[in-house]
Amino acid sequence: MSSAANQSLRFDYENAFFADQDFSVERLKALGPQLDAARREVVETDAQQFAAGEAAIPAEKRPLDAGFFELPQRLLDAYYADRQGSELGRIMQTATRLRESVDRVVVLGIGGSYMGAKALMDACCQPYFNELSRGERGSYPRMYFEGNNVDNDASQGLLSLLGNGRAATSVDDRWAIVVISKSGGTLETAAAFRQFLSALKSSCQDPADVAQRVIPVTGSAGKLFELGQAIGCPEVFPVPDGVGGRFSILSAVGLLPAAILGINVIELLQGAVAMNEHFRTAPVGENAVLDYVGTAHLWEQKGANIRVLSVWSKALEAVGLWYDQLLAESLGKDERGATPLTTVNTRDLHSRAQQHQEGRRDKLITNLIVDQWRCDPLAVGHSDDDQDDLNRRAEKTLPEIMSAAIQGTNQAYREVGRPTADIHLPQSNPASLGQFFQMMMLATVVEGRLIGINPYGQPGVEAYKKNTNRILG
Repeated sequence: MSSAANQSLRFDYENAFFADQDFSVERLKALGPQLDAARREVVETDAQQFAAGEAAIPAEKRPLDAGFFELPQRLLDAYYADRQGSELGRIMQTATRLRESVDRVVVLGIGGSYMGAKALMDACCQPYFNELSRGERGSYPRMYFEGNNVDNDASQGLLSLLGNGRAATSVDDRWAIVVISKSGGTLETAAAFRQFLSALKSSCQDPADVAQRVIPVTGSAGKLFELGQAIGCPEVFPVPDGVGGRFSILSAVGLLPAAILGINVIELLQGAVAMNEHFRTAPVGENAVLDYVGTAHLWEQKGANIRVLSVWSKALEAVGLWYDQLLAESLGKDERGATPLTTVNTRDLHSRAQQHQEGRRDKLITNLIVDQWRCDPLAVGHSDDDQDDLNRRAEKTLPEIMSAAIQGTNQAYREVGRPTADIHLPQSNPASLGQFFQMMMLATVVEGRLIGINPYGQPGVEAYKKNTNRILG
């Protein structure tokens, strides 16, 4: 598989299968025909039914939000045909305008409307990005996320940071809102938008500036669309029809915040396109998507119904949380579906590792590993004060220690028959992340087709919303 950077994500399932008759890699190969059938359903049947329209979709497959699959290629094709007028071109122009005019951007959204953007920021931007000076950030705005909860103190804290409506007199004081909601009716985001819009209006010396600093990402109709028109927003970006919220990271939902941060969205989409091609063509045993699904499915049949994504970088924690939502909302239906859990290592080796090592045998641990770090390796260093006995390891670097911890942890789990698998990202960069996001979205849909669960829609989420609205009157 090729990528925008000619580097490929790699999935290694060796430690998930043990060389014995009970659970060897032959089990994965034997599952091959079923995995191939699920792939054909996703690539051919689902795609054809989706393209043909609602009337062609069987009742048991509704909703069929399969638009995420071809979306990366469609966006790139439109951009190459019209650099200025295409959706991607307009996203980049808006990002440039905001970079020149504001120092902070507040992204309002919940679930898939913000989790992808947060994952991209943490994974691709410099550590402690918001703490850097404007010059150190390359003039890219700081970014904050709200509207994903109804946390009074968090909202008040961010409003205070933004000046509580104080008049903005310079670019350092000016801020903007990206509000993301397909309908505009989600209570958490709608309430936050009302509060932050009020503060933004107070901070703008020229009322005409308000429309320039509010960018809705929404459906072609609905409450937020109408509110954007009332404000006079010149730029409104679409949440595509047929793309569910948790599958929307490679639409304007994720691309606009990413572009504002200076993340290369072209490489992000190219990575996803490369993963699509790999998924279509690579056989079981060499196909990252199918091999991941097969490994997880076989272990779930064996009782491992907790799926741990163990990320070996603090920058990838939000990536893991993005996957938690994707898996939980997609397959947690009909009293089935694995329970997702994100851990960050080596941090969580000092908390959860005991349970993983000696607790219930109900977990498959998949390590998400960055092969090449962004910064130069940092050595432990020599010290005249060697009471900590680290001078003998003074030349060892943090990447070397991390690599040893990964190998040592996998070995410890294997020695007691605990399954692990590894996903290797070449780097924590847009091309690698594009591959990963598309891989996991495809894997989730394939697994749904394999076990007979519709991976789209989230009917269980609606219950709390109805009760909340009823209680509020």
